[in-house]
Amino acid sequence: MIEVHDVRKKFGAVQALGGVSFTARDGQITALLGPNGAGKTTLLRTLVGLLKRDQGSISIDGVDPEKDPMAVRRSIGFLTDQFGLYERLTTREYLTYFGELNGMDRASINRRTDEVSELLGMEDILARRSKGFSQGQRIKVALARTLLHRPRHLLLDEPSRGLDVMSTRALRTALNSLRADGCCVIMATHVMQEVTALCEDVIVIAGGHTVAQGSPDELCRRTGIANLEDAFVNLVGTEEGIA
Repeated sequence: MIEVHDVRKKFGAVQALGGVSFTARDGQITALLGPNGAGKTTLLRTLVGLLKRDQGSISIDGVDPEKDPMAVRRSIGFLTDQFGLYERLTTREYLTYFGELNGMDRASINRRTDEVSELLGMEDILARRSKGFSQGQRIKVALARTLLHRPRHLLLDEPSRGLDVMSTRALRTALNSLRADGCCVIMATHVMQEVTALCEDVIVIAGGHTVAQGSPDELCRRTGIANLEDAFVNLVGTEEGIA
C-alpha cells in the first residue's frame, strides 16, 4: 500500500506539488488524472525517491523512500516517459542486464524474461536489437524491464502512449494479471477508456493539489455528471477557478 499525506515540492518559484494526499491499495489499479503541468510526473518521481519532497510524508508498505530508498526501489517498478533502451543490445540482453542490477540470478532472469515476454506478446523481438523498434515495441521492452523483478508496487507514466490496439490489449492483460497477484498499481494517464476499463480508484490532481479521490462512479455521482471525462473536466475546472 502507498500512503501519501500533504506532499509538497517546489522548483525555485514554481510550486509543482502544493499538497497531495491519497492512499493507493494493494490488489487494485489506481488512476492518476490531471491536466498537463498538474504535477503527476513530479509526484511519481517523488514516490520512488528520485526527488526529495519539501514537506509531507510518504509510506510504501511502511517504508519512507527518503529514509530507505533502496528498499523502496526493490519493491517498485517505475515506467517513466524516458525508456532508456540500449540500441545495441537485444531485448533479452537488455532484460538480463537489468535483472542482474536487481540482484536476480541468471536462471531467474531467463525464466522471468520468458514470462513477461509471453504476458506482453513480445516473443518476436526478444532476439532483436532495439535500434529501429517502433514506439509500441519500445514501450513493451521498457514495461518488461519494469516487471522483471516482480515488483509489489508499479508506477506507470502514460504506459499506453503510442501503442496500437493489440499492444494496448496486451498491456491491459498484464495489468489485470498484476492486480490479481495483489500488486499496487498507480497509472498516470489521459485515456479515459483505460480508467473505466481498468481502475477501481481515481486520484484527480490539479495545480499540484489533490482535487478528489474515488471510484469512477463515485466521481460521477459527486459532480452529478454521468460521463467520467466530463466529470474530470468539472473537477479540474473548479480547482483552476479557485487557484
